[in-house]
Amino acid sequence: MKGRVLAVAAALVAGFLAGYFATSRRTQQVTLDSKGRRILYWVDPMHPSYKSDRPGIAPDCGMKLEPVYAEAEPPAAQPKGRILYWRDPQQPEYRSDKPGLNPETGNELEPVYEEAGGHPPGTIHISPEKQQLIGVTWATAEVTPVSRQVRALGRVAYDETRLVEVHAKVEGWVEKVFVNFTGQQVRKGEPLLTVYSPELLASQNELLLAARAQQILQSGPVSHARAYSRTLLEAARKRLELWDVSAEQIEQVLATGQPIRSVTIYAPADGYVLQRQAFPSQRITPETKLYTLADLSRIWIIAEVFESEAGLMRPGLLARIQLAHLPGRSLSARVSYVQPELDPATRTLKVRLEAANPELILKPEMFVEVEFELSLGRKLTVPAEAVLDSGVRKTVFVDRGNGYLEPRQVETGEQAGGRVVILKGLRAGERVVASGNFLIDSESQLKAALGAMGAPPAGTSAEHKHD
Repeated sequence: MKGRVLAVAAALVAGFLAGYFATSRRTQQVTLDSKGRRILYWVDPMHPSYKSDRPGIAPDCGMKLEPVYAEAEPPAAQPKGRILYWRDPQQPEYRSDKPGLNPETGNELEPVYEEAGGHPPGTIHISPEKQQLIGVTWATAEVTPVSRQVRALGRVAYDETRLVEVHAKVEGWVEKVFVNFTGQQVRKGEPLLTVYSPELLASQNELLLAARAQQILQSGPVSHARAYSRTLLEAARKRLELWDVSAEQIEQVLATGQPIRSVTIYAPADGYVLQRQAFPSQRITPETKLYTLADLSRIWIIAEVFESEAGLMRPGLLARIQLAHLPGRSLSARVSYVQPELDPATRTLKVRLEAANPELILKPEMFVEVEFELSLGRKLTVPAEAVLDSGVRKTVFVDRGNGYLEPRQVETGEQAGGRVVILKGLRAGERVVASGNFLIDSESQLKAALGAMGAPPAGTSAEHKHD
């Protein structure tokens, strides 16, 4: 009985081994079709997730299985090419020339590879015929002198260093007034008014007494008495001079031997009368302001510059003054002072300019247009129309040759004379699209959108419905 059981077990083991080796030989055999192509496996065309190692019918939908050939295998991953730069996948505008992290977001940077043909990512191809059709023109990034014009509204004001106030240095009464209205022009040395002052009258009498004493003691035997008389005379003369009595008036007193009852006060400078407070029979003191004179041969212009342009202002800048009432005529002015603070109401910076006023064509409180011509040195520039500004980023299209155009983000600076300064993103000598870039940008965005639209990989869905 025991021997019979062992015989049955041996027969089962032998059958299992025979079947195993037969199956192994069959799976190791290479299956070829009539054209000699190697078949990897069979697949349901409607359900790619179902695979079989032999031909037949799919059990779920009854579709005939189709072979998958070795040539249909996806090619091995090719090297991606040279790394151009690293960027933040969440913030593409952040770029770096080496791997690492974006310090703002903390994201790890990913490499951006050069595309096939040696062109950067996003490069598009537009044939010369199509370029001509959409009106593409070209310009070169080059280093050029950059200047900028800043315009501001200005107000003409008095030069405060040329304002003069007229006071009498003694107490007294006004007798005659020669300049008797506001706005009257006066010249230096021109009489303004006469003043009767008992104090001045007494000082003139002292001068006459000192002069007589010197005459008497001049022939005397005492030498120190003669010296004392001369000193007394000089002191009396000096006192009158300090009270603004002119040398001619002093000589008149000494020549006639009589004091002048009313002393004349003369204009100390050229100018126009801004204020007049001298009237006949008026009692005055040294504190009384009789006249205020303004010399208008040079004036100030107070220009109000916008906050965004305030940093460009500095003393010494030249400016051109345009006059509304004299079209075509302009004057030159120079910045003499820049206020240290902005006007909180208008958010503007007050800049003071000085200018000559020939023929007195500039009147105080007149409005003028001020134009500053600022030299910013030599910088890399392109035509302003070459930069496509979306509000978020600024793009230029760089010629890569043979119809290939690379969209490249740039940073811009000042704009002047139809050109814009490029701070980052371009090199001198590179050729960029100067017109037609809007249509090229549409083409570039279309390419990017199509590149982002990919079909889902096969086998991601296990179910498929047929109509």
